[in-house]
Amino acid sequence: MSLSTRCPNCGTVFRVQPPQLSARGGKVRCGRCSSVFDGLAALVAQGGEPGDAPAQADSEPSPQLALFEAARKLPPVGGGDAANEDANAPGFMEEPPPARRRWGWGLAALALLAVLAAQGALYYRSELAVLVPQLRPQLAAACAILDCELRLPRRTKLMAIESSDLQADDRGENVIVLNAVIRNQAPFPQEYPALELTLTDERDQAVARRVLRPADYLSDASSGRIAQGIGAGADVSLRLFLDTDGLHAVGYRMYLFFL
Repeated sequence: MSLSTRCPNCGTVFRVQPPQLSARGGKVRCGRCSSVFDGLAALVAQGGEPGDAPAQADSEPSPQLALFEAARKLPPVGGGDAANEDANAPGFMEEPPPARRRWGWGLAALALLAVLAAQGALYYRSELAVLVPQLRPQLAAACAILDCELRLPRRTKLMAIESSDLQADDRGENVIVLNAVIRNQAPFPQEYPALELTLTDERDQAVARRVLRPADYLSDASSGRIAQGIGAGADVSLRLFLDTDGLHAVGYRMYLFFL
């Protein structure tokens, strides 16, 4: 015997078998509007009202009626093995347990966080190697695999020219002397920057330009000193003598950068 139940949301009537209702406490899903309702409370007779169950036999349940809730074991039928009513349900009617979905989203979120952390560690590898020396071996090993360099930090915004001046020198008519102080404003050591010096005329037009590397402006430009970099919050004073023979320079511009 099949019964009929009416969706209270869209009014569509479906045929349903009593085992389907008893297996899930009466909960069903409308195949037309997808709303979930109590199929027992919405039972109707042919031409009747909700609550009146029809007495006549009917054919197979409507394929538009989807069952709801988790599977439940039915007692053994005819003395045989216990049967699971969901065994005959189509695959599209089965829903994964909510807990499994939550675990899946949680694992995906953890994987994304791990990727972001790895990218951040790679980008700030120089700072991490200085601030957390214990991580240097791991960062060096990662750079060996990813073909990157593990150098001292090079943050231009944390490096400044504190003062500078250009003066004539009494050693010769065409000799000028450049004095400057470079300060590392970072809380960690940084590489020595390069300096670009531009000499200008009365109209502030460039007449000569030169890039000075650390080996050019350090008085003791040993490889060991250059490799140590400028300490956190430290200053470096430089003094350079420049030959301006053939140049009519009255001013200058200078800025620092990293090669």
